Amino acid sequence: MSKHRMPKINSIHFGAIWIAISLVIGILLPGVIYIFSNVFYWGLSLIGGIVLLGFIIVFTIEMRQDSGKKPYYERYLSEDIPFDPEKQIAVIKSSICTGEQVAGFKSKEDGHFTEVMLIRNAKDLETFKEIYRIEEIKKEY
Repeated sequence: MSKHRMPKINSIHFGAIWIAISLVIGILLPGVIYIFSNVFYWGLSLIGGIVLLGFIIVFTIEMRQDSGKKPYYERYLSEDIPFDPEKQIAVIKSSICTGEQVAGFKSKEDGHFTEVMLIRNAKDLETFKEIYRIEEIKKEY
């Protein structure tokens, strides 16, 4: 069953876009209009300020909710990419050239590999094991 979840601002890097939009609406656009027409539109500055204030409020609320909890992408990982031990094997694919490691699941039937997460260090590996309640992971090169 697929659940639709709204991604958080701080989890998908929308913060820079919100700030840029508010600055364009609130400062750049009124400034350009003032240069060409000698009329300053305070309404645009007000809208830009409201967008920026809204972003700051939402971002602050999300940061307070996330402090001390699992990262957003890890909370629903086991629901989004399920693991069936009857049909799949937990595998870490490691590159011989670069040493990059990716944890995922390999199908016992056809050998199809489903990537789940990048393993950069031992903590990432422990997190993967904890999320999926896995004791042993096979390593492939």
